[in-house]
Amino acid sequence: MQTELMHVVPVSNRRLFLCGAAVLMMAAPAVIMPAGGLVAVLSAALAVAFSLLPWPRPRMTLAMAGGAAAGVSLLADLVYAGPRDLLLAWLPFEMTALLVLLGRVVRGVPARQVVWVATATGLAAVLLPLRFTLRREPVGTAESVVGCSMAVIPAACAIGIGLYLRSLENQRKRAVAQARRDQRLEMAGDLHDFVAHEVTGMLLEVQAAQVEGRAVGFDPEQTRALLARLEEAGLRALDSMDHTVGALRRTDHDGADRSEADGSSPARSYNLTDLPELVSRFAASGTTAGANTRLEMDDDLPGTLAGEIEDTMYRLVLEALTNVRRHAPGASEIVVSAVCVADTSVEVSVTDDCDQPTAPTRHGGGTGLVGLGERFTMLGGTLSAGPRMGGGGWSVKGVLPISDRTGLDGGRNRRWRKV
Repeated sequence: MQTELMHVVPVSNRRLFLCGAAVLMMAAPAVIMPAGGLVAVLSAALAVAFSLLPWPRPRMTLAMAGGAAAGVSLLADLVYAGPRDLLLAWLPFEMTALLVLLGRVVRGVPARQVVWVATATGLAAVLLPLRFTLRREPVGTAESVVGCSMAVIPAACAIGIGLYLRSLENQRKRAVAQARRDQRLEMAGDLHDFVAHEVTGMLLEVQAAQVEGRAVGFDPEQTRALLARLEEAGLRALDSMDHTVGALRRTDHDGADRSEADGSSPARSYNLTDLPELVSRFAASGTTAGANTRLEMDDDLPGTLAGEIEDTMYRLVLEALTNVRRHAPGASEIVVSAVCVADTSVEVSVTDDCDQPTAPTRHGGGTGLVGLGERFTMLGGTLSAGPRMGGGGWSVKGVLPISDRTGLDGGRNRRWRKV
């Protein structure tokens, strides 16, 4: 059976001193009171103490405290047998404490308990004037009605304040939950973009080696080269996972990211300077080694765009090349392009000429382009994927607007490279 641990709020020395002083102030006059009036002192002291202490406490929750204070107060209304006039010394303090406790109950007690606890606490506050008016000779019926009616107003105010604070707390919890959800989705996207790319390459390398080995036998040199590529891909996948796990460990329990405070990035970020290495690594893999792979990119484009834009462009190329490995291993020409369009936007695309794509060999997947589409939309851009215009093959193209490019002198020095 799973046990839910209760988080105990620490009590400061100042709070303890204030609570103790208030209780002593409530109880001190009891030494001159008849024994029948002690119940009023106890009720007032208990309400004041419970209204000042932070909750929950060890083995006691705010719901239990509110219910206990309300029960003792209602009991005191029934059994008080002391002098009537002495009640005026404690009723204002007890009324104030019950109203504060009512507001705290409405704000902080769980939904499954708040109705009955708030009802009991509010009833104790509203009926508190009866402890004074019902002991008049003759009984002050009119005074009782007026006193209870007047007590309803501050009780309603306490409930309203508690509901308002409860709504603010619920909004905060929803914001924290949404932040955690967004962070989990970001981490899942990182794992998909980087780890899945390497794992897909490793899987296709092994499958190709198995087919070739069954056909002509395993060549020792090719086998060593394959193992070296698999080792490098595995290390890169582990490195990406280390970055993701490290970002998760930097996250506080309240959903805040410590990396914002120390200036570090919550997740690994890439830019356009990493594109040549990515394309070269893709071209050297066993499944696409025979393809004519080219990278077209403006020489002065890398490093001139916002980091988020360059990271998004890198992720598109990574996802598109992963799909080429998976679905178009027979492509003879693959072109990766990252160019500026009229100095107002930047375009990144990956095209291949494979006429007969390979059917997927596993179930699931298909979320990479969806996540990229959401990322492009968030940045004000567009993403499209489909058959290439004017010939066979497939094209993935993304366009992002740019507002500031530093150190750029026209963006027209374009380089083509075969990798």
